[in-house]
Amino acid sequence: MAARIAPEEFTCLLYDVRDHIATMKINRPDRRNALNRRAYDEIEWGFRAAAADPEVRCVIVSGVDPAFCSGEDVKEMMTGEQRDVSVASLTRVRPEPTPAAVAALECDKPVIAAVNGAAVGWGTELSLFADIRIASDQAKFGEIFIKRGLVSDVGGLWRLPAIVGPAKAAELLFTGDIIDAQEALRIGLVSEVAPHAQLMDRALAMATRIAVNPPLALRYMKEGLRRTSYGDLREIGSWVSGTLGRLFQTEDHREGVKSFLEKRAPVFTGK
Repeated sequence: MAARIAPEEFTCLLYDVRDHIATMKINRPDRRNALNRRAYDEIEWGFRAAAADPEVRCVIVSGVDPAFCSGEDVKEMMTGEQRDVSVASLTRVRPEPTPAAVAALECDKPVIAAVNGAAVGWGTELSLFADIRIASDQAKFGEIFIKRGLVSDVGGLWRLPAIVGPAKAAELLFTGDIIDAQEALRIGLVSEVAPHAQLMDRALAMATRIAVNPPLALRYMKEGLRRTSYGDLREIGSWVSGTLGRLFQTEDHREGVKSFLEKRAPVFTGK
């Protein structure tokens, strides 16, 4: 990974701190905030910066309209549509959880996801790393990894079952279905749905209510919730990484990506 840079040097993430609230917005609107390598790095660095800043008491993560995060930028990651997608993917596999996921989950400040539009693939994962999710009425969520012949990251496998229950999590993970904001509210994936124009105001109001509380107690409260609600991040993260390493080599993964790029229905063979 490239050497960490300061927030003022970010190119894919808008980062701002005021009134003890750090606001992070993915800033690739022309790609519907799809993530390239630089964006993944900056999300990691943003959460690390917020965690290290004693002035920050709460974090809001969102995206520049029209999307929250549409997952991985497949075309850019492949660096050319003729490249073998399994080889392209394998270059990113690490024997550990995704660094951006670890940074988000290890951030000891409360995190609010203000989901302003499509949050699919790793976009849904990013929202799951937050402690609280508020959705725009234009938001959509989808754990679409199965459609690419892959497994979810630690958000879907580790956090989602605790948030919506194991059966509903299994349904979303096994089908890859995309759900709208009202369905997300119904199943408890989000705590509130706001009119799109009011989303950031609602998120800031929530963050302000949190940030007035004693910082040390907030950090311990978050740690307590993490200890009682979830399992071992490193263990499940290592399993995900190893499993993805195998799945990236399958014909079904190549077919899932190629069919997406060619805008056609995939034909999977179990190979």
